[in-house]
Amino acid sequence: MDGTTVLVVDDTDANRYAMGAVLRRAGHLVIPAASAGDALVELDTRLKAGALPDAALVDVGLPDMSGFELCRRIKQLPVVATMPVVHFSATAVTPQDRTRGLDAGAEAYLTVPVEPEEIQAVMRAALRGARSRHDAEAQAERMTQLAAATMEVHTARSPQELADAATAGTARLVGGPAVALVLGSGGELYVGRAGERGPRPDESARTAVARLLQRAMSGRTGVQSLVAPKPLWPAGFFRRGLATDARLLLARSSEDQPPVCLATPGYRRADPEAALLLTQLARATALAAESLRTSAEERHLALTLQHSFLPQRLPEIPGAEIAVRYVPASTQAEIGGDFYVTLPTPHGVLVGVGDVVGHSLDAATVMVELRHALRAYATDESDPAVLLHRLDRMLQRYHPDSTATVCLALMDPRGGRIKIANAGHIPPLIVSAGATATYVQTAGPLLGLGLDRPPPTDARLVGGERLLLVTDGLIETRGTDLTVSLERLRNAAAHAPPGVSPLCDTLLDCFGTGEDDVALLALQLTGCS
Repeated sequence: MDGTTVLVVDDTDANRYAMGAVLRRAGHLVIPAASAGDALVELDTRLKAGALPDAALVDVGLPDMSGFELCRRIKQLPVVATMPVVHFSATAVTPQDRTRGLDAGAEAYLTVPVEPEEIQAVMRAALRGARSRHDAEAQAERMTQLAAATMEVHTARSPQELADAATAGTARLVGGPAVALVLGSGGELYVGRAGERGPRPDESARTAVARLLQRAMSGRTGVQSLVAPKPLWPAGFFRRGLATDARLLLARSSEDQPPVCLATPGYRRADPEAALLLTQLARATALAAESLRTSAEERHLALTLQHSFLPQRLPEIPGAEIAVRYVPASTQAEIGGDFYVTLPTPHGVLVGVGDVVGHSLDAATVMVELRHALRAYATDESDPAVLLHRLDRMLQRYHPDSTATVCLALMDPRGGRIKIANAGHIPPLIVSAGATATYVQTAGPLLGLGLDRPPPTDARLVGGERLLLVTDGLIETRGTDLTVSLERLRNAAAHAPPGVSPLCDTLLDCFGTGEDDVALLALQLTGCS
């Protein structure tokens, strides 16, 4: 306890001197105060200077307020409440007096006369208790920071977000500069920095560090700690491009995964507790990186699956022109089950769009099965309501946990007559050449529920009009009511340039958010058959 500071409050000069002498012999620094008011002023001054005393030794019988009241005031101030207070008195020595002192918040109560050794022992005990409480609170705060950092790394949606989240968590745990590095599957290095300024490390520095991490973790898994000396650790990774050694925590979950790294400057040595928490954060970051890579691989597989089964070219339909667009969600989103179909039949052209509910490889797989089933059913049936009924039965039998929305339209290019059947999907729009657009009033339950389906809705296209089918990924936005989005879509379609391709491109420019997959299909009569 050497070097700790004790505030001694007593209105008698001799007592202050005597108590101060005892404490100085034990290695404490002493701050004398002659009254409660002086003590409060001293505490306020030292609080502003960031140098509060470690403890207070307070006489009960002070002239301006009792030592009990001074203790209560100290304990009511959050910034000094953890400072231990020890009462002493030569007159208030009854059990009731000691009870009042302890109830006021004091850690101990001494009755005078008292041996110097007892004063020193009581003060040591009070300071040990305060130090233990402080350490426990600091540990709890660090555990809270670790929990928050772990949540942030596990919710990162990309390697760069992961590097930034891990950097911020490391900086909070060590209370200083930090950097996190995430190696991509192709060897690319994602660098995160928290509160850092100055130039970013150049490409050669990134390459050198990426090679260092790979060599250091060659044949190893788990978490490894090492120091990278200045020649091996290029400048530019820490504040103001400082050239310094680096303390590294490298982690990876298995040998087939690239490592991640939490780095701090070599001149800052983390205490053992912080080092243990950093190890936990490094392990969590490695698991999050593996999860991101797995999700990216699954997404790539699902996208490949979707693109391979979507038509590579549209059929030529005499008397009609068709344009389609398919835009997958951003690379940070999961894959969905959106699709479109264009099928010539003896009774006209069957077009439609659909969306399997959910975002996963399973959704993409169910989408493929729906498209194949629809193509098979359409070989001997063209009524869209009957086709939806068959698709509904197929889902119930083979994918009872899946549902889908689909809108199908059968159009006769010779007269423009359309039969439309809807299964929980956004209704189609008929866009005229006169800057107006109208939703076709058609509805029905989702596929996969086994509910009764209404008959198809009849509509008609005339010269210059276009039929538009879209999936909800085009217009749905978090925080925006769907009816508002539908009206925006109707207005944008009404004012789009003529033609089916300009219509699709205009809508993608207006609404493309990247939050979900998007499928669009536009159809227009050409006047020849």
